[in-house]
Amino acid sequence: MSTPRKPTKKQITSVNFEKSLQQLNMLVEKMETGQLTLETSLSYFEEGITLIRQCQKTLNEAEQKVEILTKNE
Repeated sequence: MSTPRKPTKKQITSVNFEKSLQQLNMLVEKMETGQLTLETSLSYFEEGITLIRQCQKTLNEAEQKVEILTKNE
């Protein structure tokens, strides 16, 4: 019986990016209902900003990798 492999950093980043986008979409949908209290809305907004920054960082890193890989072509 083989032992399960640990996911690579690339796999973790990809999963985290996808989960962050899903979480962000969920927050937006909840906020758009207009049924939240101001306090809850602000909390969701703060969480959304954090998720956006994480996603932007991941996208910037991916863009840099693409530039490096295509630079010598």
